[in-house]
Amino acid sequence: MDFLNPLERRFGRFAIHNLSLYFVAGQVVVLTLALFGRPDILGFTALLPAAVLEGQIWRVFSFLFVPPVDPTRLTLVGAVFLAFGWYMFWMMGSALEGYWGAFRFNLFIFTGWLFTVLVAFLFPTTWATNAFLAGTVFLAFAFLNPDFEIVLFFILPVKIKWLALIAWIGYAITFVLGGWPDRLAVLASVGNFLLFFGGDIVVRLRSGRRRMEHQARVAAARSGEREPRHVCAVCGKNDVTHPMEDFRYGDDDRCYCSEHRPKRP
Repeated sequence: MDFLNPLERRFGRFAIHNLSLYFVAGQVVVLTLALFGRPDILGFTALLPAAVLEGQIWRVFSFLFVPPVDPTRLTLVGAVFLAFGWYMFWMMGSALEGYWGAFRFNLFIFTGWLFTVLVAFLFPTTWATNAFLAGTVFLAFAFLNPDFEIVLFFILPVKIKWLALIAWIGYAITFVLGGWPDRLAVLASVGNFLLFFGGDIVVRLRSGRRRMEHQARVAAARSGEREPRHVCAVCGKNDVTHPMEDFRYGDDDRCYCSEHRPKRP
């Protein structure tokens, strides 16, 4: 994304460093208030577009700090996993910021935020979630570090690429079976991901194809097979599969077998 270079030179000084840490800290504060004295705080911070249209503008930003759990149902085990999830989000966000720089990481997060908000306003009476936005951080980290290992349940090491695959499957199921608010929220998060990684995905697919072709040539060479020198442009016959065939080249410099050779006038 070379077009970001001039933007970064001009606006990079405004980037927020350690952005993922601020998100985690904000969610910790909101959860703490919800648990101790302000159980109604989630109702004032979550994103409800209808309330925003009535003047509660802060919801457009405050929903980023809504924790991913219901405080009334939080157990000790749930608190442990929540703390682990916050740690992973901070770790992955910090890694992305270190890889991209603060400006591009900010742009990644706030682009996803913008897509999420725009989609939310298509359904003004439906509560929006920040879960898919957080998911894009996980998917971005997994794309850049597919062999990074996470110890599930503190005992089972799993490469993050397999967890990312499960996440993509979950997104697909949500898109197929969920309502339109969920479907568009998925599209918003996927759109954010593709905006930053679409070019890399195309390059990887092309390099993977070239790698497969190279491996096929190597395998053929090792098996004693030679590559064909003459291949019919019509049916694909070649001098390896049909060694007795009479291949000739036409006026168009294309190779033809005896069956498909152009008739001369």
